Amino acid sequence: MRGVNKAILIGNLGKDPELRYTPSGQPVTQFPLATTSRWKDRNDQWQDRTEWHRIVIWGRQAETANEYLKKGSPVYIEGRIQYRSWEDKDGNKRYVTEIVALQMRLLGRKVEETAEESKELAEEEVQPESEEEEDLPF
Repeated sequence: MRGVNKAILIGNLGKDPELRYTPSGQPVTQFPLATTSRWKDRNDQWQDRTEWHRIVIWGRQAETANEYLKKGSPVYIEGRIQYRSWEDKDGNKRYVTEIVALQMRLLGRKVEETAEESKELAEEEVQPESEEEEDLPF
């Protein structure tokens, strides 16, 4: 039986996206995304908690994110959670948790953008990186 690995986030960019290209020419963008929860505590005081997520986007959507998103931009991200580890140059084991975005929707865009451009950007999805992901039943 296959499992489900899905994350849905709406938040604001913590800094401008960083666009890079792999040696094979594949575009990849990453940026931190802040999501904030708000609730009232026992004393009826509002409390806020901000969580930071590392977002990674591949393909054409990586270039779109780099072009349209800036620090503070609101964005909808749908993707999968990925854990990676590696050894740094000093031999220390390092770990990172990322959200690999499969779909991105820009929120709060400028008025000058045409409706057709908005629809095109909102419906654009990232293509799977490997054949393994293309094998998913949905």
